[in-house]
Amino acid sequence: MIDAHHHIWRQADLPWLLGPEQPRIFGSYAPIKRDYMIEEFLEDIDGTGITGSVYVQANWAPNWALDEARWVAAESARSGWPMAIVGFADMRSRRAAEALKRLTDVPGVCGIRHQFHWHENPAYRFAPGPDLCEEGQVMENIARLGDLGLSFDLQVFASQMPGAVSLAQACPEVTFVLQHAGMLEDHSKAGRTLWLTGMTALADCPNVICKLSGLGTFIHRNDPEHITDQVKTALKLFGPERCMFGSNYPIEKLWTSYADLFAAYMDAVPKSHRNAVFAGTAARVYGLNNHT
Repeated sequence: MIDAHHHIWRQADLPWLLGPEQPRIFGSYAPIKRDYMIEEFLEDIDGTGITGSVYVQANWAPNWALDEARWVAAESARSGWPMAIVGFADMRSRRAAEALKRLTDVPGVCGIRHQFHWHENPAYRFAPGPDLCEEGQVMENIARLGDLGLSFDLQVFASQMPGAVSLAQACPEVTFVLQHAGMLEDHSKAGRTLWLTGMTALADCPNVICKLSGLGTFIHRNDPEHITDQVKTALKLFGPERCMFGSNYPIEKLWTSYADLFAAYMDAVPKSHRNAVFAGTAARVYGLNNHT
């Protein structure tokens, strides 16, 4: 089985883990303002049956993106984990092509994440504006990923999903991996309707995959009922062949053990779908062919 979304880090490499806490979508994070190395991740997954993993960029300083990928690749060479790397490149930059070329030379790099999520609530805001998906430079740069064999991890809120649909349609050769099942943060009737409408439109794009991860982000707990609700919706819209599991560790270590988190996802996914959700989809999208 594959964990398709986790991080490792040395605290000194990540500006947001140094100095005072900054607003983050997952709230206070003092317990993880420290090193989180691959050895600790392996301890966390022990006994779960996870046999492969995908590292997702962890917001080093933007000009250190290549250093981040190289460091993770070195950790992989040393320990055998992770098996694939989703790195960072600035999709708004006119020099993105050069950065992407350098990243593709790093063993294991299979995708890119540039977080586009923006929210009216400043605590949930990351991108400089709500419409990055529709910027011409962004579309041009993301379109390059198909030729390079790279996927794009797409992180947006429900209000941004129409723009995300436009982006996915404009780049049909690129596989998009929707982060955290579309980041449902507003559980009011209107909020859920907006999210479901956006998720349905994204599911209609055949090149969009849904990552079942980070579902404790806005509630700050491991809630099996909450996980089951969102997993059931995602599976209905995307189907198991377009859904994959990711732990979002160590972020979710703030409120749960890996074993308990994994058990909640396992219970949420019907047995007939587990092969795809916990292995096949991630192996296909991220190139972990020996873990199908």
